[in-house]
Amino acid sequence: MSQPILPGATIGVLGSGQLGRMLAIAARRMGYRIHTFSPEAETPTGQIADLEVVAAYDDLEAVRAFARRVDVVTFEFENVSAAAAQAAAEYAPVRPDGAVLHTTQHRLREKTFLARAGFPETPFRAIGSLDDLRQAVQALGTPAVLKTAGFGYDGKGQVNIAAPDEAAQAWQAIGGQEALLEAFVDFEREVSVIAARGVDGRFAHYGVIENAHHNHILDVSLAPPALAPALVAEAVEIARGILEALKVVGVLCVEFFLTRAGKLLVNELAPRPHNSGHLTVDASVTSQFEQQLRAVCGLPLGSTELLRPAAMANLLGDLWQTGEPDWAAACAFPAVKLHLYGKQQARPGRKMGHLTALAESASEAAQIARDARDALTAGRMPTEP
Repeated sequence: MSQPILPGATIGVLGSGQLGRMLAIAARRMGYRIHTFSPEAETPTGQIADLEVVAAYDDLEAVRAFARRVDVVTFEFENVSAAAAQAAAEYAPVRPDGAVLHTTQHRLREKTFLARAGFPETPFRAIGSLDDLRQAVQALGTPAVLKTAGFGYDGKGQVNIAAPDEAAQAWQAIGGQEALLEAFVDFEREVSVIAARGVDGRFAHYGVIENAHHNHILDVSLAPPALAPALVAEAVEIARGILEALKVVGVLCVEFFLTRAGKLLVNELAPRPHNSGHLTVDASVTSQFEQQLRAVCGLPLGSTELLRPAAMANLLGDLWQTGEPDWAAACAFPAVKLHLYGKQQARPGRKMGHLTALAESASEAAQIARDARDALTAGRMPTEP
């Protein structure tokens, strides 16, 4: 096994959003330096990093130059090209490996991997043409969801098909590109398992986190959920199998549907810290970001013990539509923690920050988080047009 990368070393992050920012905060606390690489300047990660490199991900020479100055490379979102990961790997270890990125950044490759490995996943068909789509609709039935094969998140690149005669319109809506059709899943709830695998193959997990979405964007997460212990154990074992099959070194999130029949189906994989795990920063012995750092640096994994039930509520750019939110109102809730990402422009649907609440139960924490978020705009009058 390779020697651990110790404090004082430099961590290179491909990507520069809020996930990289929270990784950078964890890294600085442990004495590491951070360099970040993305096409944008003054980014959430760049505000914390020692060095912010601004270049396109497909500028492979710039990626190589970046990798020469760091001790290990990781990424904070999966829409970095696999070619960039491969270029970085010429000069520094890349964790998780670029092969993990190659699989998980492409919905069709991801679904094919899950199916071939025998993991429970939603029924699907590969789509390369309108004729493929029509045949798939006949096979899977409607309603169904048409998804672009590559580079989709937060509901982007998805079109619902309610009836067979909507196939042509849906195909046009995604630009006639490579896609997959997924059968409709009658689910009771959505849950996730965030887990880590070290250089030595050791595994750690945060149990099951329950998630509620609004307009395809995560709204509230809570832990621990009211689930049967057998279901929790099954979800964790599926996650363990996926991390081992992909040989992940780092953090990976497995998103599940729990059907009304009580069956777990893998929905998506995210090979990095995940929005649903933000509550671990305030509620767990080791946050998902410190765990990512530990894993990619070859350090022992930290305890994932949940110290108190917790919930997280996302803060989207919609909250800024009539002016600056009332941060003091949210901070007036003593059990609430405010996290803002340093993004310069608020837009509807854009993740600008989150609130975490701790309580005696997860449901109580979720209600506190929602109440604190409501307080951000409760006393504010709409501005004149």
